[in-house]
Amino acid sequence: MLRLIGTAFAIWLAALWVGKIEVVSPPDQGTGAKIVVLLAVAVVFTVVNAFVKPIVKLLSLPLVIVTLGLFLLVINALMLWLTAWITEATDYGLRIDGFWAALLGAIIITIVNWAIGIILPDD
Repeated sequence: MLRLIGTAFAIWLAALWVGKIEVVSPPDQGTGAKIVVLLAVAVVFTVVNAFVKPIVKLLSLPLVIVTLGLFLLVINALMLWLTAWITEATDYGLRIDGFWAALLGAIIITIVNWAIGIILPDD
């Protein structure tokens, strides 16, 4: 549960720092509604990373090797973009305008999740 909250925090930071990433929540509701939307987006992001990302990494292994791992940044951006695409089915969720915004957001989310992983290691 703490990892999910950390992922939601990382997505919130990415939306705060990158102009073309937005978390859409009900406008007439308070902060609680935005937190619920962020947690829902974090759940979708976690599911995408658990099921889709390993397949994409396996299929793109030659590119990852040739680029010395830099293609993993592109994969992370695509997973974030896929999360935004899935949540666009609702009126609320994550909106990303362009690949470069997704790439920058993925870098921010990766760094924040890495820092949270150091503070809260898996036991």
